[in-house]
Amino acid sequence: MVFGAGAFAGLAAEVERLGMRRALVLSTPGQRRLADEVARRAGERVAGIFAGAVMHVPVDTVLAARAAAEAVGADGCIAIGGGSTIGLGKALALEAAALAVAAGEAAPGSSGSVAAAERGRPSGALATLAIPTTFSGSEMTPVFGVTARGQKRTGRDERVLPRAVIYDPELLATLPVKVAGPSGVNGIAHCVEALYARDRNPITSLMAEEGIRALVASLPRVVADDSDREARAEARGEALYGAWLAGSCLAATSMALHHKLCHLLGGRYDLPHAETHTVLLPHVVQYNRDFAVEAMARLGRALGGADPAVGLFDLAQRLHAPLALRQLGLPESALDEAADLAMMGTYDNPRPLERSGIRQLLQAAWQGTRPGGAA
Repeated sequence: MVFGAGAFAGLAAEVERLGMRRALVLSTPGQRRLADEVARRAGERVAGIFAGAVMHVPVDTVLAARAAAEAVGADGCIAIGGGSTIGLGKALALEAAALAVAAGEAAPGSSGSVAAAERGRPSGALATLAIPTTFSGSEMTPVFGVTARGQKRTGRDERVLPRAVIYDPELLATLPVKVAGPSGVNGIAHCVEALYARDRNPITSLMAEEGIRALVASLPRVVADDSDREARAEARGEALYGAWLAGSCLAATSMALHHKLCHLLGGRYDLPHAETHTVLLPHVVQYNRDFAVEAMARLGRALGGADPAVGLFDLAQRLHAPLALRQLGLPESALDEAADLAMMGTYDNPRPLERSGIRQLLQAAWQGTRPGGAA
């Protein structure tokens, strides 16, 4: 990991250190300018650009990117952007496993999908250099996901981890408020679930609490509408530090109800990923609060002593982020189906899964109700 203001200037040296000679640059269409800048800085070690990354990593996008990589003889990828682009890099790094998950060869969230994919693995993995431009922390996790036929399926494999990460707060100077806040809450969600994961340990709990603290302290300053450029630059650095902690926590622990619901709603109804995290998190915390006492105490401390669910909701308000699933385009008529789908599959969660409780959670999230109060 290379961390610090101006770290992007060392891109060419990192590409050379990784031994990439024909790298494929990945980005979303909206970040094509950054992809062009990567190509300019890395020079002859870049063989092409694929600026087609999109939310939830559709399987068709993985296939198109793989074709682009093969066309230029790529020996690695440089992924610059947020979770969509880095997620595409992960899918390329382990394409066979990702496609097996998308095809439904294993249960959602099952690492067993990797073993199933190995039976017909077509080609070697592509090493990835990640340059994150949001605060989700995806670049630090071995979790990958691909969406096909309205279902987002996830897997976990160490081989999808980027070989190197460049964290440069200066690259986030123009990050829109509507992206910055939700991406940071996405990172907070990783920390929250790490606090009550079945495989947590004292180190991951310390990292998770510190990650929440860093993000809660920095995100309001990141989105502040003022002229204090130095303070905002410092805040972006602290938020990236929090994002690194968040991703590291998720890499070391398992996911529970919150991530399950976000993947379900994103894949099934094409809701924006970070915004869905932001809306759901307070309500999932409210659902779990009486079944994860120690985790809630840590979360409350990281929020400055606030009630955990209320504190997260109020933080989203301060960040000018969406507060309701209806704002994201989810029709109320979908809530019953979503509750039914949430009950399918097995995964750990502090509170046992109850269809009525999950349906109530989804209703509150759809309405944008402040936990313990009115919308």
